[in-house]
This record gives sequence, C-alpha cells and structure tokens, in this order.
Amino acid sequence: MAPAQQVQVSPPPILSVLETTLVTPSPSAGAAPPECSLPLTFFDVLWLTSPPVERVFFYRLAADADVPAILSNLKTSLAKALSAYYPLAGRLRLTPGTADRHEIYYQPGDGVTFTVAQYYRDHVDFDELVVDKPRKVCKIAPLAPPLPKGGAVLALQATVLRRGLAVGMAVHHAACDGAISTRFLHAWAAAGTGAVAPSPPVIDRTLIKDATGLYDVFLKAMPSADEMEHVKVLDDKLLATFTLSKEDIQRVKDVVASEAARRGAAPPRCSSLVATFGFMWPCYQRARDDDAGSNGGDRPTYLVFPVDHRTRMKPPVPDGYLGNCVGGAMHAAPMDKLAEAGAGGLFVACTAVAAAIDEAVRGIRSPEMIALWLDKFREAAMAGMWTVAGSPRFRVYEVDFGFGRPAKVEIVSVARTGAMAVAEGRSSAGGIEVGISLPAAGMQRFQKCFQDAIDSLHR
Repeated sequence: MAPAQQVQVSPPPILSVLETTLVTPSPSAGAAPPECSLPLTFFDVLWLTSPPVERVFFYRLAADADVPAILSNLKTSLAKALSAYYPLAGRLRLTPGTADRHEIYYQPGDGVTFTVAQYYRDHVDFDELVVDKPRKVCKIAPLAPPLPKGGAVLALQATVLRRGLAVGMAVHHAACDGAISTRFLHAWAAAGTGAVAPSPPVIDRTLIKDATGLYDVFLKAMPSADEMEHVKVLDDKLLATFTLSKEDIQRVKDVVASEAARRGAAPPRCSSLVATFGFMWPCYQRARDDDAGSNGGDRPTYLVFPVDHRTRMKPPVPDGYLGNCVGGAMHAAPMDKLAEAGAGGLFVACTAVAAAIDEAVRGIRSPEMIALWLDKFREAAMAGMWTVAGSPRFRVYEVDFGFGRPAKVEIVSVARTGAMAVAEGRSSAGGIEVGISLPAAGMQRFQKCFQDAIDSLHR
C-alpha cells in the first residue's frame, strides 16, 4: 500500500477584496494632465530592480464612523491629489528606440489602482496591529497593495478593520524618493479635508545634471532581477517598534561627549539622528553576535542610510522636485568595537555615523565622488551592512485624512530588505521611533539588547 501523501494546506486569506478601481487624475483648470515622458536620472536608475517601498497607516475610527463616506472621500481626494502628481499615475518603461534608457510615461487615462478590502473579523483586532511589541509580519504585509504588473509606480489600498482603517501604499523607488512619496500623502490628505496642501511638485528631470555619465555607471552597477529574488517576506518574521524619547537621545549625546573627553578625542557632531542610529546600530550588532556566537573580531560592518541632496546640488534642486535626489551615506565600524556595551559602542557608532554624513555631503559636490561611492557600496555589501528606510522629517504622523492622526505607521517593506524603519516619535515631541523586522529568536535578542542599552543610559 502506497504511503499517504501529505497535502499542504494554504492558510486562509486574511483579506477580502471588496473593490478595485483605477483612479485617474482630476482635470485641472478644465483639462487633464498632459502626456509626458520623464527620463530617469542617475539617482533614479539604481532603484529599477528594487522591491517597492510599502507603508501602512493605521487609523482608529469612532464607533459611529460612516465608513462608506470615508472610502468615497478617499477616492475623490486621491483623484484631486493626482492632478498635481500625475506622473505617479504613469508607468515605468524603456524609452522607445533605446535599449538602456528608462522613463516614466504618463498619458491621459492612466491612473492609480485603489483597492478597498476588509480584514476578516475573526483574525485580529485593530489594537493588536498597532502595538509596539512584536507582531507577525504576515498579519500586516497584506495591508500594503502589490504594484500592478506593467510598470505601475504607485498603488494604494484602504482596508476596513474592526474599529479602524488601514491605508496602505506601495511606491516604486525609481519613481521618487521618500521625501516626495510622503509629500504626496500629505497632499492627498489635504485634498480630502480642505487643509493647506504642500506646494505642487516640480516635474522637471532636467534639474538633475549628469555631466560625467553617471547614469551609465549606475545602470551597470544595478543588481539584476534574479539577484533581487532573495528579497522575500519570511513567514516567521516579526515586526516591532522601538522608541527613543527626547531624554534618551540627549543621554546618548551626553554619554558620547563624555567618552570622547575620556579618550582625549574630538566629539563627533551628534545630532538626534546620529544619536539614534548610533544607539540602534550596536544593539543590532550585539543581537547578531549572539546569533553567530562570535563578535566578528575587528572586521568591518557598515551602516548605510539616505541623505537628501536637494539643497546641496549645484544649483540647488527645489524641495518639491518629483524624483530621487538622495545619496547613500555609509561608514564602517569594527564589529567587536561596535558591539561593546555601554559608552564604548555608542562612541564608535556615533563617530562612524557622523563621518558617513560628512563624507556624503562633501561627495555630492563632485560627481566623480558619486562614482567612487559605488566601490564603497560594493565593499559594504560584501562585508555586511545594515540599511535605513524613512526619516523623522517626513512627518508621517501628521497625515490626517479627516478622521484623526495615525495610531501607527509601519514601513512594511523592511521585512523584505532587513532595513530599520525610521520616523518621528508619535508619543513624545523630539523622540524618534524605529521599526525592526527579525525572526522570533533574533527579535528576542534585539529586545534584550535594546532594554539593556536603555538601562545603561540612565544609570
């Protein structure tokens, strides 16, 4: 008798899709936005094969909230916002007649997919999704929509939850950076409430000059789609939020200054962001060391994070420039020195982060330096690196569609990339919160390292 075969049963879906609509930009001054082709710049092209950036905004709703009216208003206001951000309704494609030039192409009639879904009520409650403690990524990831095939650069989803609503966004990084994608969200929210919207975006890719052919250099360095296949959300991954209060950040600055004085060294320029990265990086390294059973010796490991270059370009690029204008800041630190508990690890980490910013700011003034950055990035990729997504400057907790500020904002895509997600602290002025995604064992180690480091700060 043949042995019985095991049948794998897929878990039941947690979402029910109620409606999918293509929302086109509203006519402005009586006319639809014009057909346009926006060529990708060297800042854009490196992101061509990267997974989309996925954010989810959780909103608590009143018991008597008129959900159909809320969903209708979201759709109407989206069309209004897209009238200014119409390239985001377009698609990525090869520029006709070329083999290696890419563009965002928009023509009247193009639109953004807007999905309305409902979370099955017996799966999870709103309050379970918005806590800071570790939650299963698989319960949150479906709240961000997939990008439709065919080169779409933006997709949006509103998911009805028990006592709440989740607004999910997926955006292709080759279309724009985080400064613009979140600026669009503020414009969308303002369109639905009548609040003052950000100034319209600047749609002019000629503002990014490429006198030395960096596009071709970056295109060759771009990882292939096959090389990106490892970027998947693991079923066993968790997502958790860790917050540094304003007081915590000040203590980091004080500890680093004292350690510099003890060493007779010049203290690094320790902004709140430097202090936050400098605090989290050793925690992450110690959690990894516990996993590997070794501190890695004096081998280097890198932190890589984005730096906005709009004001640093020559001539400067407007804040509302619709595209990418970020460079990568990175610096190495020895694994063993970084993983030291207490002041030693903090000083090494903050010194490296401050140096990364100084180097990135100097480098943008010389296009040749950007090409040299690629060599350093390859070295970081080989040695091991931790990356950063988001910024406290994006003010994600001020995105109010008319039913209150978000109870929680997640960058779900860090479960794919392994990055740390960064945003302004929602509960305390001057604080910064960080989202981390790790398997259960790694998350437990990170939680312990984080708490030990907090306790050490305030001793």
